[in-house]
Amino acid sequence: MKHEIILHSLDQARRALDDFLAAPATVPTMEAMVDAMKTALAGGGKIMSCGNGGSLCDATHFAEELTGRFRENRRPLAAMAINDPAYMTCVGNDFSFGDIFTRWVQAFGKAGDVLLAISTSGNSSNIVQAAEKAQELGMKVIALTAEGDTAISRIADITLRAPRTPHSDRIQEIHIKVIHIVIEALEKELGF
Repeated sequence: MKHEIILHSLDQARRALDDFLAAPATVPTMEAMVDAMKTALAGGGKIMSCGNGGSLCDATHFAEELTGRFRENRRPLAAMAINDPAYMTCVGNDFSFGDIFTRWVQAFGKAGDVLLAISTSGNSSNIVQAAEKAQELGMKVIALTAEGDTAISRIADITLRAPRTPHSDRIQEIHIKVIHIVIEALEKELGF
């Protein structure tokens, strides 16, 4: 039984990646993501990232790879994940869970910055609210989500859509692959 589960899971992941690669917008959209992030960082801006659950883990992974190192030693790049548990529970308690990312964006975001908003459903209200606030401030919004017409895809400046699958883990696997590729390309574009 475990043998079949393993093979089935790997086959699903392969098919999701094949579908993602076959989509004509995949590569140009990733290039646009890199360009937007490069522009922000080269202009003295920063990249903020947010998500819920596993997507928050991906947002955190993205920011730590930029501020730390990915493959080679280089100067740290200005990135922050909205993931401070004390802050998040404070705002969740004093205001609402829907405000946890929005208030951070409002406090630290400025025109020329980028918000990387990650939502496998594309309809997480706290992610959508943060994206709306980011746009009000003149920030560029990049969304990682799944295929389809979603709330985040309707408002983001750049939307990269993973194939929609029955479970979010396959979507998250595409997202983490995108994150790693974007970081690698961004480092090269910035001359590291």
